[in-house]
Amino acid sequence: MAGNDKRFSGKRVLVTGADGFIGSHLAEALVRGGAEVTALALYNSFGSHGWLDESADEIRAQMRIELGDVRDGAQMRALAEGSEIVFHLAALIGIPYSYVAAQSCVDVNIHGTLNLLEAARAGAVGRFVHTSTSEVYGSARTKPIGEDHALHGQSPYAASKIGADQMVEAFALSHGTPAVTLRPFNTFGPRQSERAVIPTAIRQMLDPACAEIRLGDLSTTRDFTFVADTVRAFLALGAAPEAEFGTVYNAGTGVETAIGDVISRLGEITGNNKPTVSDEARLRPEHSEVRALVADAARLTALTGWRPETALGDGLGQCVEWWRQRIAGGRQRRDSGYAR
Repeated sequence: MAGNDKRFSGKRVLVTGADGFIGSHLAEALVRGGAEVTALALYNSFGSHGWLDESADEIRAQMRIELGDVRDGAQMRALAEGSEIVFHLAALIGIPYSYVAAQSCVDVNIHGTLNLLEAARAGAVGRFVHTSTSEVYGSARTKPIGEDHALHGQSPYAASKIGADQMVEAFALSHGTPAVTLRPFNTFGPRQSERAVIPTAIRQMLDPACAEIRLGDLSTTRDFTFVADTVRAFLALGAAPEAEFGTVYNAGTGVETAIGDVISRLGEITGNNKPTVSDEARLRPEHSEVRALVADAARLTALTGWRPETALGDGLGQCVEWWRQRIAGGRQRRDSGYAR
């Protein structure tokens, strides 16, 4: 995905959430750049390392993969000790799940972030890059959305991330913690869970067992950023010498696209002619739905020169090809919930 970035060569780096969609791509990019990577994956009784289990053998062999949980402060302190840079991506991100398990979101997203901040402070970590989300803005009140846009927790998930973001700012201001926050807009790409609209649409389009495409609200708009570009944003911010601690940096394309238009483009790429129907299970409560998101990433660009490089159509094509390969290999469903 992202190319070799030698700015991290020889650096001791901790990546939390390395078993996830973006985290696995980031951990791999850091290894390719020569970093000494400790990759934290969520502990489970199956011994799974998430998406890291599908990393190339030569990449995975160069990581120190640890199973654990950000809710355990003592373990986080032990893992952060000796690290020069922490990329904190571990989070509970399911918006529908947050409606029924808000406390879990608070425990993981706020308390987990607090544990990492305390660990970074105790270990004198030189740079802490925290992961936010564009969901904290709620529906755009002004476009594009700059970092000074009002925060609006339209779901328990969004509220928990606002709390985590504020904790990062508080530690930077109160303790001088060298922490910055990257706020990616809607990242998409290979390995993304079917809880997101692009992968679930692709899988249903390609899966012969699906007679129709079942999706949620197609009228909302989003700023879709390909995962390789989001990874480059993490790397850029992690290496930026002039980054302002306690500050938030958006990462997005600045292009607003309706979900319905994305589905149409995917239909053209896949040759899909199945009907699309509304699935009640994928609709958010009326006042919880974020209607529009589009990024102003000028602050990150001014600091680092970062700009997205992958056009939406090219990224969608890569996603479709990845799904074709998974289906051909008999692994079309990594998670359940929306297949029919």
